[in-house]
Amino acid sequence: MTAALVAAGIGIIPGTAQAADPVPVAAGVAEAIAKASTSEGFHSPADRTIRTALPAAERSDKANAKTAAPQAAQAAQAAPDAGANPALAVDVSGTSYTAHGIELTALVTSADFALDVVIDWGDGKKDTVTAQGNAELHHSHTYDKSGEYQVKVTVTDTANAVQAANGGAFLTPGADFTPHTPTRLLDTRNGTGAPVGKVSGQGSVRVKVAGNAAVPAGVTAVALNVTVTETVDSGYVTAWPGAGHDRPGTSNLNYTAGRSVPNLVIVPVGEDGYVELFNGGWSPVDLIADVTGYFTRASDSGYTSMTPARFVDTREGIGASRGMLAARSAFTTRIGGLQGVPQNITAVALNVTVTEPQGPGHLTAFPGTGPVPTASNLNFVPGQTVANAVIVPVAPDGTIKIFNGAWSPTHVVVDVVGYYSKDSKAAFLPFTPFRTLDTRQEAYGWPGGRFRAREYITQGFTPEAATPTGVEAYVLNATVTETGGTGFLSVAPSPYALPAAGEPAAPAAPRPGSSTLNWTAGETVPNLVQASDGDHGVITFWNQGFQDADLVLDVFGVYQSK
Repeated sequence: MTAALVAAGIGIIPGTAQAADPVPVAAGVAEAIAKASTSEGFHSPADRTIRTALPAAERSDKANAKTAAPQAAQAAQAAPDAGANPALAVDVSGTSYTAHGIELTALVTSADFALDVVIDWGDGKKDTVTAQGNAELHHSHTYDKSGEYQVKVTVTDTANAVQAANGGAFLTPGADFTPHTPTRLLDTRNGTGAPVGKVSGQGSVRVKVAGNAAVPAGVTAVALNVTVTETVDSGYVTAWPGAGHDRPGTSNLNYTAGRSVPNLVIVPVGEDGYVELFNGGWSPVDLIADVTGYFTRASDSGYTSMTPARFVDTREGIGASRGMLAARSAFTTRIGGLQGVPQNITAVALNVTVTEPQGPGHLTAFPGTGPVPTASNLNFVPGQTVANAVIVPVAPDGTIKIFNGAWSPTHVVVDVVGYYSKDSKAAFLPFTPFRTLDTRQEAYGWPGGRFRAREYITQGFTPEAATPTGVEAYVLNATVTETGGTGFLSVAPSPYALPAAGEPAAPAAPRPGSSTLNWTAGETVPNLVQASDGDHGVITFWNQGFQDADLVLDVFGVYQSK
């Protein structure tokens, strides 16, 4: 067992991106959340304050209700009308450090009178406080759902029958998920979404997302299944928002000559409504991108993570008929209402694995009702075991379908890692990707050497000094490389906290039965991981093979409920 809170770095090998400086995972996540969430906010200066004179009757009623005789006498002696507090104003600003939270600062300018202050958060909830004369007020609030909220601060000087109000529109940094029927947005082989022709080595292609295939304007991030095909050399693909944003030093998928490789990508959308895909190889490739959902601040579906659970295994007859899925056919399986997944979910996060395929082909996951879409989720060749993360809409009856697009049968395994629903609270907060682990790079603080066979690595995501509050799951890209044989990766929250310095290692956790990605000798294999860090802020990564390998982890964002 290897148990450590690690720092990470990266070297260059064929087919793997080069990351910048190493980032300790826990501190890196906390800093990334802070940077992402503080990018949203508002400031309305005091000169925008709207002053209103209160009717005399209202002034009298309020004064009586508060039994404010001393205050009324003071006001009458000092100045018997609203002119006694001509400077009454309020400067209001709002920012955030979480996906759904707002930190509000109100700077009140006033003569020395007692004041009533009401903060209307714009979601039907209000806070009421009192102040005296000039005041600096700090208050926080957490919204239940993503969206835009009109925040208003009202300051009332009852003694002088005057009121001052100011505020602004606050956009939550986090965004909710809307499932989308799998739809092809890009295929460079036939000119869908871009001119016909391969993407050159070290070149890129732009993909229109907002305003395309019914994806609305204002989309903040998108879930794409990206496939590289017609490869003649090794390389990698990086997705990022494109224009106005620096390309990160991380990768989303890796490929070798002659292989078609898919991977699920969750990527922020640029201000112009596009994302960009970079071919990090030196030879041209074809690229395909299918949308399966998108994120906006319009309140829709939040995310709930779960310990990976097996819902389908055709080898054992779990969730579907026992035996291979026949060529050009589909099975239907129920997700909603089983194994802790509630009814009425809108989409589900899966890890889908093909094993023992008898010929080349592809799999497509789609809602349990409706026709088979033209999009695909993973591609395979004879005898290959390959997995891919999938986000798929769920039919009203709680079912999905898996279609075998090959002309030969194959076995299929489906693990559920989380789900989206109207009742789920966690919103997606993307940030600039960073690399947090590379077991090949001892110089960057990784003390454990290679990813040892049948052992595991633990990563702590929440240090005491910088705990990201309300994190439901982390969006990671896991890449296994330098493999010496066949195997698979399992990812699960640890049931134990990381030991403090000098303390003995935690006991070994139960070995998971689910798989996140599969590999054979000599392969570099990536997969998206949406992983919970459980009750102790720790995620465990298991090498389920019988030969050593190397593991690379990139962090892309979080689902956060606060």
